[in-house]
Parts: sequence; structure tokens; C-alpha cells
Amino acid sequence: MQVTFWGVRGSIASPGAATVRYGGNTTCIEVRTDANELLILDAGTGLYPLSRTLQAEYPLQAHLLISHAHWDHIQGLPFFEPNFVEGNRLHLYGPTDQASGKSIGHVLDVQLQHSYFPVLESQMKGRVESHSLTPAQNITIGSARITPYATCHPVTSFGYRIDADGKSLFFTGDHEPPESAIDPAHPQFKQMQAQARALEQQLIRGMSGVDLLIADSSYTEAEYPDKRGWGHGTFETSLRYAQAARVKTLAFTHHEPTRSDDQLEAVFNDVMRGRSGEGWQAQCLLAKEGMRLTL
Repeated sequence: MQVTFWGVRGSIASPGAATVRYGGNTTCIEVRTDANELLILDAGTGLYPLSRTLQAEYPLQAHLLISHAHWDHIQGLPFFEPNFVEGNRLHLYGPTDQASGKSIGHVLDVQLQHSYFPVLESQMKGRVESHSLTPAQNITIGSARITPYATCHPVTSFGYRIDADGKSLFFTGDHEPPESAIDPAHPQFKQMQAQARALEQQLIRGMSGVDLLIADSSYTEAEYPDKRGWGHGTFETSLRYAQAARVKTLAFTHHEPTRSDDQLEAVFNDVMRGRSGEGWQAQCLLAKEGMRLTL
């Protein structure tokens, strides 16, 4: 299995001199099985540069797994070049929003309204098929088995485990450790706390033993109190998950868009210095545009 990062910033694309080393595009990750089947995690602005590399594979069949429908995870979808070429097929997977009841297919329908985009879906020559998923519903795509897991975010959101060819990865999407997000003053705090712990244990089981954990690590512990409830994790919570699940490699991602590359590296180095001397550690790295990992 080969994993390539095309977008690693969170919340909003942030190109410029201060982000050129790690990249300014929002979340998009390419996964290739040993049989070269194409799986894509999220459709942030990184989807566009990925799509520019695919022309030699036409007619193309791509499988796009959407974690949730916030803008930074779907902005690249209308610009996915294979959709404009006859013979290509895009399979779009994701959750049905619990609040609205809208399926993942609704995401593309909204984006391609003339108010937001000049090309209608009916004018695209490629074929798009949408598939709504439910948590823990295993699906098979070629040689890969994909399992979605509910995560903690202000909207319905999935993380995904992918197993293929004896290798595995887990992508958290946007995720805030659920127990941390609960206000202790809430009248149903104890009940919500129990539910949060159950969700977290389910996620850790899903991550268990993976070769690669790609985790939302937007904030530092010092920054987190002002961001509580926004739906994002910290470097430290990602490390806690990695250790609990005994993963082999941890990639920190969804980098805070106001953080320069220099500041990002400083935070990373500070976090890793604080872990020196611990008995068990995963290999830890900062996700970076263009970085390719072979599992």
C-alpha cells in the first residue's frame, strides 16, 4: 500500500511563503493498493493537483471517501478533472448527515449549483455515483476493505480504516477527543461522558495495530481550551491514541492554517522532546504535501 499526501492544512487553504515546505492545500490523501486501485481520502483543495496527475490512467475509476462535508474537505470536488472526461467514473462515499438527513450525494449537488460553480453536473462527461455509508459497515473496493467509524465533530463525520495487501491505515478525518469536548457543567455530563468513552474505545479498536495512523492534530494543549468544541484534536491526543492502539507510524495532519512551517516544526519538536525516555513510541512525523509512504 502506498500513501501520498496532497493536502495537509486544516480549515482553509493557506498558500504562501510561510507554508511552502509543508504545503497550503487542505486535506486530500491518495492511497494505492498493490493492484494500483485508487482510493482518495477527502476532497480538499489538494484534490485538484492530484487530479492533474491522473490523465495517463484514463479511463479512470476512482473511489473518494469523504469524512464530512465541511468546506475544507470538499472544496476540490468540482475541480476533479476526471469528472470532465467521458469514460471516467468517480465513486463518492460518505455519511448521511444526521441533522438534515441529506446523503453524501447532496454535497456535489449543492456545490454544482450555478450560484457556486459555472458547470452543472449534467454537463460533466464523467460519471459520478454516490454511496452512503454507516459506521462499522465494511465495504470492499478491489483488494481493499474499508471500515468507517463515527468520530467527534460538530457535524456527522467519519474516520476510515483501510486494510489491503496485509497493510493497514486509519485516517481520523476531523476529530476532537469526545470526553474533552464535554462541558462538566452540562446537566447530562455523566451520561455524555459514558457515551464519549464508548466512542473513543471504539475508535481505538479501529486503529488497533495499524501501520499508519493519520490523525487530526490541529492544536497544542495550551491552545486547546480556547478551541474546545470546534471538533479538532491536539498533538498530545494523537500521541495518546497512537500509544493506546499500538500503531507503527503516526502522521500529524490538519495543520493549523495560521501556523507557519517554522512554527509547525517548533511545536512538533517541543512535543517530541517531551516524550523522550518513554518506553514505547510510534515513529512520528509531520504530514507534508508530496510526501509518499510505502507501508
